[in-house]
Amino acid sequence: LKNPQMSGFILAQFPRECAGLEVLQSGQCCPALTAEPGDRCGSSLGRGSCADLRADPAPHGPQYPHDGEDDRERWPLRFFNRTCRCAANYQGYKCGQCRFGWAGADCQQPVLRVRRDVLSLSTSQRARLVRALHLAKTTPHPDMVVATRHYADILGSDGRSPQFDNVSIYNLFVWTHYYSVSRTYLGDGRSFGGVDFSHEGPAFLTWHRFHLLQLERDMQDPLFTLPYWNFATGSNTCDVCTDDLMGARSNFDSVLISPNSVFSEWRNLCESIEDYNTLGTICNGTEGGPIQRNPGGNVARPAVQRLPSPEDVAQCLDVSPYDTPPFFSNSSDSFRNTVEGKYAYNKCLSVRSLHNLAHLFLNGTGGQTHLSPNDPIFVLLHTFTDAIFDEWLKRSQADASVFPFENAPIGHNRGYNIVPFWPPITNAEMFKPAAENFGYTYEVQWPSKFTLNVFILPLGKQKVSIESIALSAGLAPSIDGLKLILNKVCVEEEQLGGLELSVPKQSWIENDQFVIVFWRDYYQMCGVRKLAQGFALPGIEPRCLACKASALTTELQRSTILQGLFSQRRCFRGDLKSIQHLKLD
Repeated sequence: LKNPQMSGFILAQFPRECAGLEVLQSGQCCPALTAEPGDRCGSSLGRGSCADLRADPAPHGPQYPHDGEDDRERWPLRFFNRTCRCAANYQGYKCGQCRFGWAGADCQQPVLRVRRDVLSLSTSQRARLVRALHLAKTTPHPDMVVATRHYADILGSDGRSPQFDNVSIYNLFVWTHYYSVSRTYLGDGRSFGGVDFSHEGPAFLTWHRFHLLQLERDMQDPLFTLPYWNFATGSNTCDVCTDDLMGARSNFDSVLISPNSVFSEWRNLCESIEDYNTLGTICNGTEGGPIQRNPGGNVARPAVQRLPSPEDVAQCLDVSPYDTPPFFSNSSDSFRNTVEGKYAYNKCLSVRSLHNLAHLFLNGTGGQTHLSPNDPIFVLLHTFTDAIFDEWLKRSQADASVFPFENAPIGHNRGYNIVPFWPPITNAEMFKPAAENFGYTYEVQWPSKFTLNVFILPLGKQKVSIESIALSAGLAPSIDGLKLILNKVCVEEEQLGGLELSVPKQSWIENDQFVIVFWRDYYQMCGVRKLAQGFALPGIEPRCLACKASALTTELQRSTILQGLFSQRRCFRGDLKSIQHLKLD
């Protein structure tokens, strides 16, 4: 990549030009774009003007009871009351750049970039991505600085020494995320942790969308676009954890990155969480220890040792409401809470899925909220999360009216400014399809709703499953139906929206084996594998909500019941509306 653009666009925390004593005391951040006297915000060029800042007064939810204590409330009015308001397609803290999706001297040229699967990149493209990330990590940010004290102490002990630090381009990306999730400092060593401006609420997706756009604009040359990591593989391995991408596992220490990867040299920002919470300090530019990562290695939590499945994505995209009251981590039937990973559409809120499961699977720096962006996998993980969001927007054709206007957690209402980006931008402004509004789109093959799993079951043995072959949905998403007739057991055609499966009979059917085919939505439920919308077995009452052992309690019972089915030599359809809690392996 070429050097990142350094022309005063970047949006997070505050511009260096506005971090001086006089500007802070005035409360006005309206820098001049040109050398012309008084040309604030490019006004002489018709690009913008200095205007009053607005903060939506709509009430937030009850999760935050300390109104008046946090600098981030009604962002950013505690720091500034005027900023540049840009005209037409201009954007930036002094209206010096084009809005996302536009280019050219007058910002009249539309641009559309394609974000692709990182595994589809060529060798040279992968090297280019790694170089770009490392350049961002090691290049001081040309325009932006970050506060190292809360507003009450922002001018230092003498009242004349602004407390700001320089950071690198990538470390600004890390710091911004840390600042959005940090606890509310209440003084005297006390803090309140029930606040999060970027998670556990409707703004989860809009916040992270803008976060990625900020980094992408920082890093790119005219051809650069962030790729994504499709983490919905159902695998127990990390396919992007290779030395030509995000770094393989070290042979010397299983929780560190291979020394063959440049990411082994990276050091974490914002590690001193205890100091921030008790001393009232804020993360500065000081780096700490190395990135830690042990994908799938959390033996104490088996449920996070495997990545989400394609069906998880398909089911998530099928959830209609964007969000539901109380617009928090316990919201059910909520697309936002499903993709975030707190609601797994199985009514078991203790289960983590999609975004949250992918983070926890990394089992290290990437699994700790305040540290997670230090691991560059964060970028690829959230780009795929944004892809799911954008696909949902296209399918649902929803507009910002479905985004909660009030009573969401603090920072998460529709009209709230997104903390801590600068100049301010609202959640509603980010709640739009990407191609038409932000100049990028995704190249993704989305999975269909169901996966077909074929189990080969031996007769006359107590062990039920000797082999399980999962055929991932999405390989042929245009196929409407499926019909299998395999010897004595069959499944009639149903509208599966799934796969085309061609199986030579003799390779599957032998004298002592039969085949049972389940149309199945597969996922983890409280550690027990569950068959949903599958075949109900005679004499067994369907059950699905109890997080307990299988309804079929012994291997012998299972074997006997299945043998009984096979002995009838019948083609059975089953009740596709029932849910059988059946543990086959």
